[in-house]
Amino acid sequence: MEDDELLLLDNQVCFPTYAVANKIVRRYQPLLKELDLTYTQYITMMVMWEKEVVHEKELVERLYLKANTLTDLLKKLEQKGYININKDNIDKRNIIISITEEGKKLKEKAINVPKTIQDEHWLSDDEFKTFKKLLYKLLEGEWGK
Repeated sequence: MEDDELLLLDNQVCFPTYAVANKIVRRYQPLLKELDLTYTQYITMMVMWEKEVVHEKELVERLYLKANTLTDLLKKLEQKGYININKDNIDKRNIIISITEEGKKLKEKAINVPKTIQDEHWLSDDEFKTFKKLLYKLLEGEWGK
């Protein structure tokens, strides 16, 4: 590619990735508003529904978030009654997050979110699987670190 073509918007991988991510998150917003969750609270709760008890460090790694971002988010989820935050009895520096009964009940309401998104996506099932596979390949590679 010629030098003068390097900075063309259409030649960037960052722009369509950014634009698609924004569109996807914006589509989630009205669905999550019904649950009184932000997008990052929602993905945090997805991990909690899967694991029920996790260390804060595991959430940071799993969600690709910074610890300080996660701290405020977890406090808000705790205020809503969805999780409990406790220090590890063995190592007080470690924070353990556990789901509450109220948090488990939220899962039943949230099941419609991925169903709605899945029914609306613009790709064939095979294209959708390939798209997700490529995204996870990028996350697991050098860019994801």
